[in-house]
Amino acid sequence: MKKKCPECGEEFFGRADKKFCSSECRISHHNNMNKDKNNFMRNVNRILRKNRKILAELNPDGKITIHKDKLLTKGFNLNYFTSEYITKTGKVYKYVYDQGFMPIGNDFYILVIKKSYVE
Repeated sequence: MKKKCPECGEEFFGRADKKFCSSECRISHHNNMNKDKNNFMRNVNRILRKNRKILAELNPDGKITIHKDKLLTKGFNLNYFTSEYITKTGKVYKYVYDQGFMPIGNDFYILVIKKSYVE
């Protein structure tokens, strides 16, 4: 049965259920279909990696208080984090994987490391 490849437009012969002329065209077609989704995830992951790197760089000893401007100057994005932890007193720590941060007032943040991830 003669068919036309949806990716490259070449005519080919094959089984009744075959859609593409080659594996390369099949892979290329699916990559193009998922490009927007993958770009979005790639951009979010890039921001998360950068945020974690900044927190780890500024907090080598496990706990420190730092001004918001220092975080923002390094390119930290406060809107991207992986999880939240709410203490019994209602304080909310935001974590980028194992590196946490929490506003403590007057544009200061406390940076912490979640030990359970490291051990």
